[in-house]
Amino acid sequence: MLAASTAAFFATMVARLAISPVVPAIGSDLSVSNTAIGLALSGMWLTYALAQFPSGLLGDKIGERRVIIIAVGGTAVASLGIALAPAYPVFVVAVIALGAVAGLHYSPATTLLTRTLPNTGSAIGIHSAGAPIAGLLAPTLAGIVGARYGWRPAVAIGILAAAPVAVAFAWSVRSVEPTRPEERIRDRIELAPLLALLTRPEIALTTGLAVCGAFVWQSTSSFLPAFLIKYHGYSEPAAGAMFSVYFAVQGLGQPAIGSLSDRIGRYPAAAVAVAAGVVGYGLFVAATDWWQLLAAATLAGIAMSWGAALLPNIMDHLTEAERGIGFGLIRTTYMVLGASGSLITGWVSEQFGWQAAFLLLTVLLGGFLIVLIGWLVQARLRTPPAGVPEGGD
Repeated sequence: MLAASTAAFFATMVARLAISPVVPAIGSDLSVSNTAIGLALSGMWLTYALAQFPSGLLGDKIGERRVIIIAVGGTAVASLGIALAPAYPVFVVAVIALGAVAGLHYSPATTLLTRTLPNTGSAIGIHSAGAPIAGLLAPTLAGIVGARYGWRPAVAIGILAAAPVAVAFAWSVRSVEPTRPEERIRDRIELAPLLALLTRPEIALTTGLAVCGAFVWQSTSSFLPAFLIKYHGYSEPAAGAMFSVYFAVQGLGQPAIGSLSDRIGRYPAAAVAVAAGVVGYGLFVAATDWWQLLAAATLAGIAMSWGAALLPNIMDHLTEAERGIGFGLIRTTYMVLGASGSLITGWVSEQFGWQAAFLLLTVLLGGFLIVLIGWLVQARLRTPPAGVPEGGD
């Protein structure tokens, strides 16, 4: 089940990441600007974020397994629509549809793993590694295919990744009974209970930290190669290689941080990851040679594994009945808010330079770390010494 879920996440991410390397070719063929293509991609990431909430509801209603099959199969269909798009409006619709169907996967998959596997942190960490592995492979492969055969075959990589995975998932993963099959979805969408869930102290804190982490992740994914080229003067191939290092480390870091969170606690493990990021992003700015940048990329990859610790913490504070709707709601919330990272970081780089842009990310991670340390210190003070009853002298 874990391997199949990870492969499903990998496939949905491959389909989304296969588009970016061939954006110029798409614009030329469809006679639109890069800005127009960028607008379509922004729509894709927005619908991806918005789909997290209803996907949890659907998982509770019809079962997580069925929603995941719809997500991965729908990813293959949407990729086909993009590859065959005869004009820009059709392309936009297909790209936005890709975000929506791909977004149905993560919340039900996380809930399914939580319901069926004992070591939640390790499981979510391994599952989350599907995304950085896709980030390591998909852009390079799409670029090679696009240069040789054109953008349509490059985008069709998403079909080749998703279609076999959808079949394999349906064949290998047994069905698990949905938690609320008889309850109508609209009966569960009540504003007051949802706000109450989001404002629980532990969940509100974790969600706020996840917004910060998502902001930095989005910014790094959008601008790290441009930063290396324009600020440090590296060539596009060299910057691409460094970008691959970042994704590769993230792929290894997700299961490592998840496993660490099972052993030492969610927030302590997150603090380890974020501390690495404070050093790494600062080093991105201060580095003077290739080896220092390699160290920075490695530390940044570890830092962006924070989700493998924080996401299990969310599950730890939701009841089984809440996990489908609650996790989807929380994931939509922090992803939509964190999606502003690309826009704000890009604006800062234009107004104040690339150094200021990456220093901003360093400061945000520093604040992230301070909040975690503050919480851990308070938790330690609230815990009575061994052998002393709580509230005792």
